[in-house]
Amino acid sequence: MPHVFKALQMLYYEPYVSRASFCTSLYMGEGAVKTMILHLKKEGMADSTKSGTFLTQKGRRFMKNLLDNIPAECEIKKCSISIGKFNHAILLKKYAFATKSGTEQRDFAIMYGATGATTIIFRDGRFTFPNDTADCLLNDKNTKKTLCNFLKPENEDMIIITSANEPFVAEISAKNSALWTMATHTR
Repeated sequence: MPHVFKALQMLYYEPYVSRASFCTSLYMGEGAVKTMILHLKKEGMADSTKSGTFLTQKGRRFMKNLLDNIPAECEIKKCSISIGKFNHAILLKKYAFATKSGTEQRDFAIMYGATGATTIIFRDGRFTFPNDTADCLLNDKNTKKTLCNFLKPENEDMIIITSANEPFVAEISAKNSALWTMATHTR
């Protein structure tokens, strides 16, 4: 699921994507990429020409809706709330309701190889842990600035930060956690 999401992101932002680009960016073999493209074609989400694979109008509408809920993500440096070698933050719009402690989001991230995950909520101009009111980044201006600049959080947004020993694993595990959070919690 997170690999398909990343593939759809690639297609959304590029007019055409080659199989080789998918293989490189998704860390997937040629056969797995061909199968993924066939599934996307079968669902009417993508099509291919000699120039590469592209999103159909149905695929574009689907991605616009998905990106309305997951509009931004970024890498962040090791800090007080994310201590991994590589850390990836992903924002879920208005999903603060979907966590009690962040354990569920951590478990979804670990499924894809993360060494850990931290869930924070943006409320009243502060980053807080679920069920807390203290600003968990009060003394970490650099991380706060990075999250604000790249994610542009608003009140009641959830941010999942996953940690891993490889940058791709941090990214794909964050995507997995975000997608599963959306799938298991409806607004």
